Amino acid sequence: MIDLTSKFGRKVKRHLKQEYVVWLTTVGTDLTPQPRPVWFIWDGAAFLIFSQPHAHKVQHIAAHPRVALNFNTDATGDQDVIIFVGDAVIDSAAPPAHKVRAYLRKYRTGIIALGMTPEQFSAEYSVAIRVTPTTLRGW
Repeated sequence: MIDLTSKFGRKVKRHLKQEYVVWLTTVGTDLTPQPRPVWFIWDGAAFLIFSQPHAHKVQHIAAHPRVALNFNTDATGDQDVIIFVGDAVIDSAAPPAHKVRAYLRKYRTGIIALGMTPEQFSAEYSVAIRVTPTTLRGW
């Protein structure tokens, strides 16, 4: 469990609430890091991310469940550096994206911009990935 009560933790908590995208870095079959921006919600203990079933990140997680997540930094690149390292699992028990109220509230406009209904999005992005952070670092 990560500490969100320290001065740095409160900064992290603000980012968890406000950020639209987090960078998920998985490890490819050749062990090369593979960063990609993803939509997410934070449930208080883990990140919930939805993916297309045949996306490389799903295959990467099956082979190497240790992942990293980070937010973009500010324009100068030297403030609010936040990096999580944790374990990713495919969560087959998670409800579809359109039934996760917080996810739909956060990404409804983005889903519409993709030309999809929430139900279509859930059908296309049908794999739930849950990332539980084990370490947090930054400044």
